[in-house]
Amino acid sequence: MAGPAFDDRDGVIWFDGHMVDWREAKVHVLTHAMHYASAVFEGERAYGGDIFKSTAHSERLKQSARLLDFDIPYSVAEIDAAKQMVLARSGLKDAYIRPLAWRGSEMMGVSAQANKIHLAIAVWEWPSYFNPAERLKGIRLDMARYRRPDPATAPCTSKAAGLYMICTISKHEAERKGYADALMLDWQGRVAECTGANVFFTKDGAIHTPTADCFLDGITRKTVIDLARARGFEVIERRIMPDEMEGFVECFITGTAAEVTPVAEIGPYKFTVGNMTKTLMEDYMEAVTPKKNAA
Repeated sequence: MAGPAFDDRDGVIWFDGHMVDWREAKVHVLTHAMHYASAVFEGERAYGGDIFKSTAHSERLKQSARLLDFDIPYSVAEIDAAKQMVLARSGLKDAYIRPLAWRGSEMMGVSAQANKIHLAIAVWEWPSYFNPAERLKGIRLDMARYRRPDPATAPCTSKAAGLYMICTISKHEAERKGYADALMLDWQGRVAECTGANVFFTKDGAIHTPTADCFLDGITRKTVIDLARARGFEVIERRIMPDEMEGFVECFITGTAAEVTPVAEIGPYKFTVGNMTKTLMEDYMEAVTPKKNAA
């Protein structure tokens, strides 16, 4: 992403209850999270100075940590307040918010029972996740080589840093081939999600999306399902096999960074950017835009 390196910026980061200079927000090289992926995070957006679904994200952050066998030493309300504080200090109205919680450096080894749990929150400007021109005509997705893991092998409902390792590999491979992102299958070969977004398809006036039981049930995903049903669109959550994509008309992905992004192509399968997708793009932007007080 264009701009200065993320360790060399002006501003402040909320770090274990204190505001610290951006460049001084550091951890030791022997931090447990760096070696054993004992970290959880959230990705959130602020629109007009309001953090969309802030409390839902804070609740999920706390739950993600519990699934990794640690407890973040701040309440949901304290995390919400800290995020709003950093956003205010940043001077930004439209921004990306990144809370991160991790095990520290007191013990080095697989076991880390005594390690301190840290929490940091950073805010920065982040425009469209995908190229704006590509986004309007529909992005192109590759088929990922790696699959989402069996839920019996990993805490798949946690937004855990380690679960994104194969996402990075998959996105890099897709980008090298000229695609914007990659679609991942689950461990049984069914359609799952993209590297950082959930996926939806349309057919015969209904919306179809994979059942989110082996990957993250995104907050944006749930928001868009609610918006679709409010429009009277039928939403079907079910198992979807890859060859079914040939029969779908529209496709879009959802996520905090991606928002609602149309998809024109997944490997050999082609889709149109149709009215259902456009309607939900508009409805989502309406939902995230702060409402002015009537006066």
